[in-house]
Amino acid sequence: MTRRACLVGPAYPYRGGIAHFTSLLAKEFAKDHDVLVVNFKRLYPSFLFPGKTQMDVSKEPLSVSSVRTIDSLDPTSFWRAAKTIAGFKPDVVVFQWWHPFFAVAYAAIVFFVKRMRGGKGAGIVYLCHNVMPHESSPVDRALTRLGMAQIPSFLVQSRKDRGRLLGIRREANVRVNPLPSYDFFNRARYTKAAAREELGVDGRVILFFGYVRPYKGVGILFDAFAEVLRRMDAVLYVVGEIYEGRERYLAQLKCLGIEQKVRLVDRYVANEEVEKYFAACDLVVLPYLSATQSAVVQIAYGFGKPVVVTSVGGLPDVVEDGSTGYVVPANDPEAVAGAVVRFYETGASESMARNIAASAERFSWEKCKRALTDLVENPCSEG
Repeated sequence: MTRRACLVGPAYPYRGGIAHFTSLLAKEFAKDHDVLVVNFKRLYPSFLFPGKTQMDVSKEPLSVSSVRTIDSLDPTSFWRAAKTIAGFKPDVVVFQWWHPFFAVAYAAIVFFVKRMRGGKGAGIVYLCHNVMPHESSPVDRALTRLGMAQIPSFLVQSRKDRGRLLGIRREANVRVNPLPSYDFFNRARYTKAAAREELGVDGRVILFFGYVRPYKGVGILFDAFAEVLRRMDAVLYVVGEIYEGRERYLAQLKCLGIEQKVRLVDRYVANEEVEKYFAACDLVVLPYLSATQSAVVQIAYGFGKPVVVTSVGGLPDVVEDGSTGYVVPANDPEAVAGAVVRFYETGASESMARNIAASAERFSWEKCKRALTDLVENPCSEG
């Protein structure tokens, strides 16, 4: 008998890492389950979203079939979503949790699903991308407790988040499984030479990828890159929509005198463009000031590219220092610069690419699926 899996969370036509995650997990579950994706009809109200659009503008979107029924501002949609879920009679229901704004909606949907299933909550799991937001408040903490109150089982993606979650739900069953690889961006359309020719760049190329917010540490990266340039020639690409502080970053580049060596691509990058930037670069640098985990690390790994990360959140869990990249202290431009220079001076690119390839199973989607189904089938076992 074919088992059934229901995934609740944003998917296409929404953009971004959580939507991609829902779609990739649905594709993995579809290998041996019937799958229902319950998507959002309205995600964030426009006044809460700092970017230009919430929708995926890619010509080659990562899409799966979904039922768009949840409206974050319409409580009647919560009941409709629950009815859709309960009617599917799933063996496992996976809610994508990433922000307390959705706590009321999720709590209501879970309540209604359990009621429609005769009070049974078995089979419902939260997959937490962030237990708490990077910049949280007492209201966020209260909403998180509300959103998680009815759920017995959780899958988190870092040891740090496991500790945070147990601080909220001491009795919860919490397993850790790292974020899987986002290798779907790697379509083998570009060689390094072809990507660099299209971009008009050569020599040493360093990449920061992802939307820009204060906790991402881009200002630290610019200070570090100025130090790199004192020791060797290079080009830095910062690719991603700048949500805030653009003028401050431009002023910093001018003050450091490095604006001619830094290329800002200030927009959301469509799926079909991602490969070009990763194929062209040698190294990905993510000098975050705080983090839980990062899909950008897993995109980089999907291209066999080493990363420099800071020792915050779950990043040290997925980057083996000196093997698949470098882990340096946070808020330390000299340490970031030192790692970049060491990478080039030691010629570590090929050996690190081999090490990344050897770790592929650890970051597989099949392993993530097994962790979720095991939470449902063996809720009391250690994971």
